[in-house]
Amino acid sequence: MYNQMVVRRDETEESLNQLFRALADGTRRDILARSLSETVSVTVLAARYDMSFAAVQKHVAVLERAGLVQKRAHGREQLVSTNHARLQRAGELLEALDAIWRHRMAQLDEVLLTKGK
Repeated sequence: MYNQMVVRRDETEESLNQLFRALADGTRRDILARSLSETVSVTVLAARYDMSFAAVQKHVAVLERAGLVQKRAHGREQLVSTNHARLQRAGELLEALDAIWRHRMAQLDEVLLTKGK
């Protein structure tokens, strides 16, 4: 069961899984970082990695399905930009989980200190 502080009613478990699966890969995190401050084409992104153009497209598609980036056509190019609100939401979720675990660890410390006396 999720803590209501962490998960909003409009979020499904699958959408959260997609979000964190997308962020779990180093290449996708790098693509996200490169598209944070500017819109970048998939072609330019592909030139930066030691993998095929198709592989980079697949990474971008995973980020897009997770809602972390948007793609738009500009002539023959596909331009990628970060969805800052979705990225911020990932940060909020991680901060909320961090707070929960810090609270639990503090409770454990308190129990251990009490038992030691």
